[in-house]
Amino acid sequence: MRRNTAFALVALPLLIAGCGTPQERCISRNTAEYRTVSRLLAEVEGNLARGYAWEERQVVRDRLTQCRDLYRDRKGNTQVTTRPCWRDYVDVERYRVPIDPAAETRKRDNLIARRAALAGRASASVAACREAFPERQG
Repeated sequence: MRRNTAFALVALPLLIAGCGTPQERCISRNTAEYRTVSRLLAEVEGNLARGYAWEERQVVRDRLTQCRDLYRDRKGNTQVTTRPCWRDYVDVERYRVPIDPAAETRKRDNLIARRAALAGRASASVAACREAFPERQG
């Protein structure tokens, strides 16, 4: 079961990358850094507005569930029984983290400058992708 889950996690981004038109894939590929910087900037601005940051941690908890046991009877037939059992589950908890407003402000200013530097290249890439992969309207 764990191998299937790991395979799905590895294959999912590849499947999603195959979706979309050639123009959309080109734009996505060439504006990834700009979008990342914009997302980080939004996060830092949210931290400054709230006065704290959010972080996540994984916590292992026990839950009572039903377990299935397989066994063979005297005739060799497979039988299934269920019983209550405890299983470990991983939950994700969000928690508040204090921030240094001066450091967050410097981070915000640097991200604004970085986004401005990337904006020209991103818009040129979008124009080039639209020219290279025109999409039919209608």
